[in-house]
Amino acid sequence: MVIALAHPWSPSLPCRPLCQRKAKPTRKTIIMAIETTLVLIKPDGVRRGLIGEVLRRFETKGLAVVGLRMLTMSDELAAQHYEAHVEKPFYPELKAFMTGGPLVAAAVKGESAIAHVRNLMGATNPANAATGSIRGDFCTAITENVVHGSDSPEAAERELDLWFARGEIQS
Repeated sequence: MVIALAHPWSPSLPCRPLCQRKAKPTRKTIIMAIETTLVLIKPDGVRRGLIGEVLRRFETKGLAVVGLRMLTMSDELAAQHYEAHVEKPFYPELKAFMTGGPLVAAAVKGESAIAHVRNLMGATNPANAATGSIRGDFCTAITENVVHGSDSPEAAERELDLWFARGEIQS
């Protein structure tokens, strides 16, 4: 049996090479936003020697660390960073924990960085955090859960401005 196929150069088709024809798109193009977000390795993570492991997980995912500082959070910075929680009953314990030792502030950048960081961190409550996430692998208590990450682009912008001065975050 012989099957005849129309060739692009056959007289039944317009005489244009394939490269000059308009191709129909077969898939939608998804544009991912390049974001920069704040990550804090909390005092318990620093005390336990987890700085390198936490940063490695973000870098392995393809995110870039574009700003890095180690410091002890002041009472004033705690009040600014946790402004939504200052009047809540758990704030004094939170403030005492966060100001009680050195922590690491990192600016992390990449495609959909906020979502990727939050997925890598795992659920806030370590009991609900998936194995393989930072909190799932290293935490047992909600009060000391190793890491913080901004939860929205607006929060990331506000928090990065609190933790880093102009010029401290690399482009």
